[in-house]
Amino acid sequence: MAYDAKLAEKIRRLMVRRPGTSERKMFGGLAFMVKDHMCCGVLDDKLVVRVAPDDARKWLAPPDVRPMDFTGRPMRGFLYVEKKAYAAPGALARWVGRAVAFAESLPPKRPKRAPRSRPARR
Repeated sequence: MAYDAKLAEKIRRLMVRRPGTSERKMFGGLAFMVKDHMCCGVLDDKLVVRVAPDDARKWLAPPDVRPMDFTGRPMRGFLYVEKKAYAAPGALARWVGRAVAFAESLPPKRPKRAPRSRPARR
């Protein structure tokens, strides 16, 4: 799957001054991370935003926003935002801001444990 490089660049410009941000290929698109938590991303020409699961329903009001159903089942707290819903001036920044605020509210991720080495079998 491909992603809209122009949309990714716009998000990149919004995220550039935030500490602890990074990018990862994810879901066949591009994900923007804040302190190792997925914040938002681009999949095809859709913006993907992560919001508090309990608040997600209130952000579904615009007709061009729907739950992310990448696997065929809606993912709690993840939304697809179609181009019409982020095209207006300032709309993309508001969507990204919501996602950043949620990601920053999450506790720090635990460091990944190194795999245990096993003794060689004889």
